Amino acid sequence: MAEYQITYWRQIPAMVTAREGRRNTFKVELPPRFQAAIDELAMRAGLIGTDEYLEEWRRDGWQPRAGTPEEVATAVAKELEQEFTPTKIGEILRELEK
Repeated sequence: MAEYQITYWRQIPAMVTAREGRRNTFKVELPPRFQAAIDELAMRAGLIGTDEYLEEWRRDGWQPRAGTPEEVATAVAKELEQEFTPTKIGEILRELEK
């Protein structure tokens, strides 16, 4: 049994980390469109300084899930890709403009 954690910049996921014990860890970065959305959101929010940008990163708590770290991280990353469609990411970006 592995456990996983999602790293977000504000509401947008960026990476999935899964582990089993302390030494068996596997990380999956989400596709480039996620980083592009993070960069766009940071620019729209006016967060141009490194400290301001870094303060917006957060991690969820560890969640258990059956499988190896590689299987779990890969599966969760695919689920996030399906959940965070370009349309949904666009909605998140538009929320900032309100």
